[in-house]
Amino acid sequence: MIKEIPSKTLGPQAAKLVTTLHEKGRCFFRLEDVRRIAELPAVSARSFARKLVDRGVATRLKAGLFVLVPYELGKERQYMGNPLLVAREILYGKEYYLSHGTAMEIHGMLTQPQLVVTTSTPVVQRPVTALGVQFRFVRCQRQHLFGLTHHWVTKQEKVYVSDLERTILDGLKQPRYCGGVTEVAKGLWMRRSDIQIDRLVAYAKRLGRGAVAQRLGFLLETYELGTPKHRESLLRMVRKAYVRLDPVLPATGKFLRQWRLQLNIPTEELRAAVQT
Repeated sequence: MIKEIPSKTLGPQAAKLVTTLHEKGRCFFRLEDVRRIAELPAVSARSFARKLVDRGVATRLKAGLFVLVPYELGKERQYMGNPLLVAREILYGKEYYLSHGTAMEIHGMLTQPQLVVTTSTPVVQRPVTALGVQFRFVRCQRQHLFGLTHHWVTKQEKVYVSDLERTILDGLKQPRYCGGVTEVAKGLWMRRSDIQIDRLVAYAKRLGRGAVAQRLGFLLETYELGTPKHRESLLRMVRKAYVRLDPVLPATGKFLRQWRLQLNIPTEELRAAVQT
């Protein structure tokens, strides 16, 4: 026996909710929106939202977060919308910015699509998986919320994302969220004509991480980017302890005294990576 699929026909309350959300230019909504717009108590709002999902009017992305399924999709019942907007909505009003590999993809610094949406935020947020898409949240300090810009996902919807220079620094700080230092180096090279080295160095100073300055200085030197003055500024941030060029990779390779780096990626490999 074929199971009958519930109709997407809207009752008066559902029609009021959908119409109100559309008038406000919103496709995402929460239980609080259901309670307020449909004028329902909390328990009834949860039941009402469940029915919207069952009927294919909305998709549940996580506990308490839903998105309207566009009418033009017909009988389609699973819809997420743009993942960049979902990342924003998961945090719902909290400080954030799209970062690391996700920011690199937005800025055209990658050759392979990202399978995880990475967001930096000062708040603790557990990972979320919605309709097969993974959303990862990286904790950052509130004073490090700088070097951000807007990215327009649609004509009406925008998100915060790290700018080119900050994206590189985040990648050198936590290469594991970008596919490794080699990927960051490729991105640096791909956008080298657009990157402002003065800003890049200033950001590195503001971030105050010796390991980031060491990796950045080495890459600028390797690719002959910037000026001796830029490298001198970064050299003043070098600490006594050696760090791995790529903390994702094993601690092998020769030690470079000037930048206090263990070159677990050979210089020749870094140069070859940007020529392919």
